[in-house]
Amino acid sequence: MSHHPIPSVLPPFPFEAYSHVLGPIAAEDGGGYQFTMPDFPGLLADGDTEMEAIADGREAFLAVVSALVDQGLPIPAPQFKIQDFAPVAASGRLLTRVPKSMHRQLAARAKTEGVSLNTLVLTLIAEGLGRRSAVDLSP
Repeated sequence: MSHHPIPSVLPPFPFEAYSHVLGPIAAEDGGGYQFTMPDFPGLLADGDTEMEAIADGREAFLAVVSALVDQGLPIPAPQFKIQDFAPVAASGRLLTRVPKSMHRQLAARAKTEGVSLNTLVLTLIAEGLGRRSAVDLSP
């Protein structure tokens, strides 16, 4: 197996220009906080505290930007704003019904991955929103 070191690059936009989503990880999944950046689908980090999750998120951001440049791919400009995620009346609670077959599939996947159903669904939603935004930005 070959090893290809990826050089660090200076991002065209600073970390602070991008919105991020920070949320608690269920105690049964190890606790702490999960960090995502909707402008970068798949970018996930975590930490025991909010500050650790943000610091790990900053490292992940720099690694993803460096990898994109190394692959010759564009760096997305900041698109999301805090208003996109937290309407004034948002309580943070979302209740929905899904078909029993989908519930079974989600529960089985959560068990396989060793996480709670809520954590799995939150991660899938974050990934889906990120992918959708990437498609919306495509020429």
